[in-house]
Amino acid sequence: MSPTQLTAGFLPLLDSILLVLAREKGFAADEGLELHLVRETSWANVRDRSALGHFEIAQMLAPMPLAASLGLTPLGTEMIAPIVCGLGNNAITVSAAVWDAMAAAGAPGDLAAGPAGQSLAKVVAAAPRKLRFGVVHQTSSHNYELRYWLAASGIRPDRDVEIVVLPPPLLPEALGSGGIDGYCVGEPWNSIGVATQNGHIVTTKTLIWQSSPDKVIGMRASWAAEHPETVGAVIRAIYRAGQWCAEPGNLEEAARIMAGPAYLNTTADIVTRSLTGWLDIGNGLRTNVPGFYVPHSSAANFPWKSHALWYYSQMVRWGEVAPSAAHAAIAAACFRPDLYRAALAPLGVPLPIADGKTDGTHAQDHVVAGSSGALVMGPDLFFDGATFDPDALDAYIASQRSAD
Repeated sequence: MSPTQLTAGFLPLLDSILLVLAREKGFAADEGLELHLVRETSWANVRDRSALGHFEIAQMLAPMPLAASLGLTPLGTEMIAPIVCGLGNNAITVSAAVWDAMAAAGAPGDLAAGPAGQSLAKVVAAAPRKLRFGVVHQTSSHNYELRYWLAASGIRPDRDVEIVVLPPPLLPEALGSGGIDGYCVGEPWNSIGVATQNGHIVTTKTLIWQSSPDKVIGMRASWAAEHPETVGAVIRAIYRAGQWCAEPGNLEEAARIMAGPAYLNTTADIVTRSLTGWLDIGNGLRTNVPGFYVPHSSAANFPWKSHALWYYSQMVRWGEVAPSAAHAAIAAACFRPDLYRAALAPLGVPLPIADGKTDGTHAQDHVVAGSSGALVMGPDLFFDGATFDPDALDAYIASQRSAD
């Protein structure tokens, strides 16, 4: 039988690695798939080409299926995400001038989100002009993480600072030219900003919200319903790529593959920083961030409905969608743990029993109930000490909106 042809869109970011490895290491082929990967230049292109059917599947921002299904995009289309591309990977980088001002205001330089935010608040208050930060897309985890960090640090997004959208590869150059003062993006573009534009990494996604998702494999819901066997094959291929990527002995090969011109087009050293969590944060300082990018452990590939609802809460918080039970239901329905379980059950792998969980209550590794015993999960704290309980969604949204 001839393989099933699939065209998949992706952006040159580290967390496209599971899609890339599924192709390059033969996991997709083992599932009867022939993956044709198309490197795109912006998330808007991925969004629109997915909606139009140019891509059967794509690496997507975790909130992107929600935005499309809620009608927040130019081509509103019901989309789903049956598997996650790992946890973490983002960071916030600022210009040398902003970092010097933050250091003078007391930033310790250890990437801790709280002290970094407090020092930035002092810089913003004293700045002669409104600082400008870049994010990769309006309905992106980067936008919501940056806003969450700023707001919890006493900086009012859109009032105290400006937030603009630029494709990931353009952010370091915009920082170097003075077009922006900082940005939130996935690797390797923080490390490239440090290496080429004298930028300085001030904190990371995993230090703002531990063990949080960033990218997913997304697809049109109608296409998925018509091709359930293919969807299952995609899930298994990505899952196996995550398993392979998580093995320390495969680090060197994974970095070499991702550094290639068809993917990140950078040095293997830059890729290795992200995969190991050993980051060059600027001024020659190297710092280890445990859990900076998690490709597989801690149920990293499981599409928790509670994570979808957290992103929905941020869409409501920043005025992108009105709060309602119907909208919350649409958002939760975009993440499909049922499809994940159906695809992986034949492999006998441990699967979470619940569809959602509370985040913000575990400072250490902990366990959740699994289909074949307990599953070990990583810490899940928010840097400001908040708790997100999906069963108390309305109260959570109300508390955030009242604080803004």
